[in-house]
Amino acid sequence: MTNLQPANLQPVTLIQPTRGLASLQLRAVWQYRELLGFLAWRDVKVRYKQTALGVAWIVLQPLLSTVVFTVIFGALLNVPSDGAPYALFALAALVPWQYFSGSLSRVGTSLVSSANLISKVYFPRLIIPLSGVISTLVDFAVGFAVLLVLLAVYRVPLSPNVLWLPAFLLLAVITALGFGLWLAALNVKYRDVNYLIPFLLQLWMYATPVVFGATLIPARYRWLMALNPMTGVVEGFRWALLGGVLDTAYAPGPLTAVSVAISLIVLVTGVVFFRSTEKTFADII
Repeated sequence: MTNLQPANLQPVTLIQPTRGLASLQLRAVWQYRELLGFLAWRDVKVRYKQTALGVAWIVLQPLLSTVVFTVIFGALLNVPSDGAPYALFALAALVPWQYFSGSLSRVGTSLVSSANLISKVYFPRLIIPLSGVISTLVDFAVGFAVLLVLLAVYRVPLSPNVLWLPAFLLLAVITALGFGLWLAALNVKYRDVNYLIPFLLQLWMYATPVVFGATLIPARYRWLMALNPMTGVVEGFRWALLGGVLDTAYAPGPLTAVSVAISLIVLVTGVVFFRSTEKTFADII
């Protein structure tokens, strides 16, 4: 943007398209951080407004899922948990998985659900999907607190591995945001993406070692699991929280590095694709 002021003429503003990294407008996102916080908090309030149990749903969801998984997979099918109590084994994976699935679902549908806001007010559109991954952190925090209580009940002490938890949570955030940006941009033009997301998440959960462990897969095939970034997240959470009990096979290694690389590639390409299609959002939506 350049101000041209020829003699005896009114100032003229010339608007030019940005190129390179400047086109991502990451600085503009930071300038609108208050709006980001407002949208994230609004999402939390709207989600549990006029519900009978309110925020209690955040506690019940992982607990009930853990009970069902423990009965079916732990007791009836005898799925190995590598020495850890199966309830802890399942919940340690369910908490990050439910954060990821909730975030991906909200990010993927965020633009369509905010159609009125997009068509009336200008702000960096990246703010909307970002608010989706931030608001779901509230659910994660409550679920994680439940997990800590269960660790105390089973008298499983925390090891120094727990210091890795922020890194694995960040990986979950990056993965949800990266794939969510692709889905959100595509959902504006192709509304059937809205119906694809729940089906995709259901298949994705079966491909992620949530109810079983990585050691159940033969070693020569485990590299295929690394292509799923959420494998690194759920196995990392188990290792960080149950490291004193689980086998060392759960420790981060080359396969985790592959998951991280894939998540970063998806995030970068997702941001670029989102920004390249952003100019059409208000017209199509």
